[in-house]
Amino acid sequence: MEWIVVLGILVLIALFVAGLYNSLVRLRQQVKNAWSQIDVQLKRRYDLIPNLVETAKGYLKHERETLEAVVKARQMAIDASTVKDQIAAENMLTSTLRSLFAVAEAYPDLKANQNMIALQEELASTENKIGFARQFYNDQVMHYNTRRETFPTVLLAGMFGFGPEEFFEIELEAERAAPKVQF
Repeated sequence: MEWIVVLGILVLIALFVAGLYNSLVRLRQQVKNAWSQIDVQLKRRYDLIPNLVETAKGYLKHERETLEAVVKARQMAIDASTVKDQIAAENMLTSTLRSLFAVAEAYPDLKANQNMIALQEELASTENKIGFARQFYNDQVMHYNTRRETFPTVLLAGMFGFGPEEFFEIELEAERAAPKVQF
């Protein structure tokens, strides 16, 4: 009779450990899915940028440095291999795109160009989608990291190789500041 009780306790412990393990696997997959959603939107952004640059080239002959910075930042973002590198590259790309739009504002002909307007609207829409995807990713990372670090999961997470995930954070302090609006 005692061995049945011991066996029952061992089965309950095994089921409990399996449940914790499965919940960590599910949360890790949700984090990966959230990151892939960011990738989808970033791919869309990368595809739009060459069209935007080509449209602007004819008008911005004197702003070659700005265009080259956008192209270089795009390539760095495409080549990034880790989440940390991707975050840094994306922050740089966002900054260079802002510079391009600021330059475009200075050229009335370019600002009025229908292709440029359509591309800017498409890129703005994509930027919003990227923002939502980043927020979703960070929410998933928070859920995963919280689960991984709470008791009793913390006792098993390291043993099964579940490490922390990184949040998608702004690295440039200037991007954290509220924009100044002047009329």
